[in-house]
Parts: sequence; structure tokens; C-alpha cells
Amino acid sequence: MSVMVVRKKVTRKWEKLPGRNTFCCDGRVMMARQKGIFYLTLFLILGTCTLFFAFECRYLAVQLSPAIPVFAAMLFLFSMATLLRTSFSDPGVIPRALPDEAAFIEMEIEATNGAVPQGQRPPPRIKNFQINNQIVKLKYCYTCKIFRPPRASHCSICDNCVERFDHHCPWVGNCVGKRNYRYFYLFILSLSLLTIYVFAFNIVYVALKSLKIGFLETLKETPGTVLEVLICFFTLWSVVGLTGFHTFLVALNQTTNEDIKGSWTGKNRVQNPYSHGNIVKNCCEVLCGPLPPSVLDRRGILPLEESGSRPPSTQETSSSLLPQSPAPTEHLNSNEMPEDTSTPEEMPPPEPPEPPQDAAEAEK
Repeated sequence: MSVMVVRKKVTRKWEKLPGRNTFCCDGRVMMARQKGIFYLTLFLILGTCTLFFAFECRYLAVQLSPAIPVFAAMLFLFSMATLLRTSFSDPGVIPRALPDEAAFIEMEIEATNGAVPQGQRPPPRIKNFQINNQIVKLKYCYTCKIFRPPRASHCSICDNCVERFDHHCPWVGNCVGKRNYRYFYLFILSLSLLTIYVFAFNIVYVALKSLKIGFLETLKETPGTVLEVLICFFTLWSVVGLTGFHTFLVALNQTTNEDIKGSWTGKNRVQNPYSHGNIVKNCCEVLCGPLPPSVLDRRGILPLEESGSRPPSTQETSSSLLPQSPAPTEHLNSNEMPEDTSTPEEMPPPEPPEPPQDAAEAEK
């Protein structure tokens, strides 16, 4: 007899998460919806390095040193690894408040501010928080229904509050926040070194070839090298400049969002409460500090909604379809027989014994 097993579809939490993100690999990969520029980044890196390994590296390894392609491959792999780690990870998204939590926060705000007369603008929803003997304001997010933690901000592109929000980078296709900032910095740093490396050795390649066949003939025979030089030349200034800017921010333990808003360099001249006053300590905290886990639990299973009648589980359904075998009977010994607990009044009277057959015939 065939047994039919009923399987239920499991709903993961990433399928119901709000915001404008896309998920792949059953919630393991998290990115923004706008990924066109990210694909352009991959195309430029992969295309330039493929041309470099296919043409210039072979010639330079023979003429100069075989270590040239080895070091280029190390820079390329490290750049791709940090790029994918930045693009595919949770930047530090803060979950939105549940309906009960949002209602409780609204009650707290109304109790604190009181009733606002009609026609008047309600006061700003702000909480004061002290960090290193300095008051920091926690702002209320009307979309996520929460008071954002310090240094957090709401990304208008991904529609999420991100912890230690730095900026939204379309080149990596994701927000840059607390959980992926170090990988973003390592990506632009390694990409700067890779761009300088490829650009420099392309110039060396052209110079070596020009000594043999001339400069114009070299340009005609190596159009791929000319394309690589142009890409590296225009990429070099932006990538190296971006790396220098973020190196400055890491040394101050500051974010791009705080620098643009002038949070610590405005009119009030408020000192940055997150800075240790030491470049080494700031760099160690930002780049080498403990990485917090994701609080989204993207691959968690959503609980079933409670209803009046609980549907049978898979185990119950399969067991009901199986043939039921009779219950086994237990054989008891004479010592294991249950004792009769009835009282003497309840016991029936004994029957009189029948007379023996010989005595009955004698009476006749």
C-alpha cells in the first residue's frame, strides 16, 4: 500500500520583509533592486583584467618576471572577493516595529508631548541619548516606526533604516553600513592598487614593444592595450580619490553621511563622540572591530497563523493513512494476575456442591 505524505510550503522571513531589496539563494544574498551599475562594475573589472592576463601578462612574464601575473592575480581575486562580500551582505538593516510595538511607541509619544491643538505642527519626535558625556539626538523614523539608534539613517533607495549608515553605493548595488563598511573600504583600496598596477604595466608593455617595432606600430598591433590604458586612466582618478576620502573618514571614525551633513563640523562645533582621538584606535575599531550579526534573520521560518481549527501535521496525516495493527495482548502469569478488590458483601454466595453419583443411586 502506497503512503502519501503531505508537504507544506515553508515561508521564509525574507519573502515578507518590507523595503526595496532583492534576495537570492533562499535569502542568503541581499542586494538593492537597482543593480544595473553593479553589473557595469563587474564588466569593467572582469573585462580589463581578462585583456591584461591574456596579452600583456604573458609577454611581461617572459621579458621581466613571472611574479607580475601572480601579483596581479592576487589583487584581482581580493578585489572581487571584497566586492561580492559588500554587495551580497546585509549592511545592517534595522527591522521595522511590529504593529503592537508601533502602537506602544505612539502612546509613549502622546503621553510625553500631550495633545496637539488642531492646526498646529506637532513637536519633533526626538530622544536625547548621552554618549561619552555628550548629548546625541535619536530621531524617529515615520516609515519604520522606531527611534533610530545613534548614527543610523533611513535609505530612501532601499527604504530601510541602516545602522551606522554611510551611503548608498550604486557601484556595489547595496547600502554601505555597519556590517559591510570594512569590506567596501578594502574593495576600493584593492581596486585602486589593481588599477595602478594594470595601468603601470600597460605603459611598460607599450614601451618595451615600441623599442622593437616603434610606437605607432605597437598601438596598431595592440588595440586591447590601448583600451585598457583608457579605462584605467579615467577610473584611476575617481577610485584613488574615493579611497583617499574614506581613509580620511576612517582615521576620524566618521561616516560619509555625517560628513555631508556636517554633524561634527557645523556651527556648534560639536566634537565627535565616537572618535578615540587616536588614528590607530579609530582604524582598529572601524576595520578590525567585532562584526555584529544580522538582526533580520532572513532565513528564519515564519510561524503559521493561528486559526480556529488546527490543520493536521504531516506526521499525523501520514500516520492516519497507514493500516492500523491490532494492539498486542499481554500474557499474565499467575503471580501477575490482578487482585480482586471487591468486598465480601458484593461477592455472590457459593453454590452447593453436587452429590456424587453413587450416593444418589443408593438412596433410590
